[in-house]
Amino acid sequence: MSKLEKAGITKLQGRNANKRIEVLFNPAEYSFDRGNAWKASVVPGLGGPLYQFSNGEAASLSMDLFFDDYTDPAARQTGVSKKSVKERLDEINQLLDIDAELHAPSPVRFDWGDFHFTGIIEKVARKVLLFQADGTPARARLTVSLKEYRSLGQQLDDPRRESTDKSKRRQIVGNDSLWALAHREYTDARHWRTIAAFNDMDDPLALQAGEWLLLPPLEKNNGS
Repeated sequence: MSKLEKAGITKLQGRNANKRIEVLFNPAEYSFDRGNAWKASVVPGLGGPLYQFSNGEAASLSMDLFFDDYTDPAARQTGVSKKSVKERLDEINQLLDIDAELHAPSPVRFDWGDFHFTGIIEKVARKVLLFQADGTPARARLTVSLKEYRSLGQQLDDPRRESTDKSKRRQIVGNDSLWALAHREYTDARHWRTIAAFNDMDDPLALQAGEWLLLPPLEKNNGS
C-alpha cells in the first residue's frame, strides 16, 4: 500500500519562510481554473469581430479544509490533540497577515503529492460547525482561495519575450520610431528595414500612436 501523502501550505517569504502548515485532513476535492484575456476588435463589413490576445490571466485554486478536535487522528491515538482547531485556524489565517519584512502578505505554495501551486491567498472563509463548552471552535471548515503568483522574472523568462525566432505584435506608443522598436526587439536598430518591409510600409517615418506592427522572426545563420 502506498504511503498517504499529506497536503500542506508553505509560507515562501519573510519571517518564518519555508514553514509548512500540514492540513489535518486532505481535501475531498479542489477547483483549479485558468484562462486568457482576448480583446475583440470590430471591423466593418465582417461577419464577426477579430480577436487579439491581450494577456494571460492568473490561475486560481480553491478548496475546503476540514478541522475537527474529535476526529483528529492524533487525538484518537493519544487522547489529546496535538493542535486544537482554534490553533489550526489561527495558523492559516495568519498567512493573510502583512509580513513585517515584506510589507505585504507572503506568497505560499500548496503541495499535495505531485501537485504544486504557488500563489497568494486571496480569501479564507470560515464556517464553525461545533463549539467547545467555552465557545472555542471544535469543528470548522475553511474555504481557501488562492491566485497564482509568478515573479516578474519568471513571467519574462517563460515565454522568453526577447526571443527573435517568434513572430510578435507590438503597438506604437507616443513618439516611438522603427529604429527604437528594432533596437528593443532585436538589439539592432538596423533591423528597422525588416519591420518596414514585413509591414509593407511606404513611409517608415509616418508612424501613428496606437498603430500595430508585426515583427517577423529573424533568419538564423543556418538559414532557419
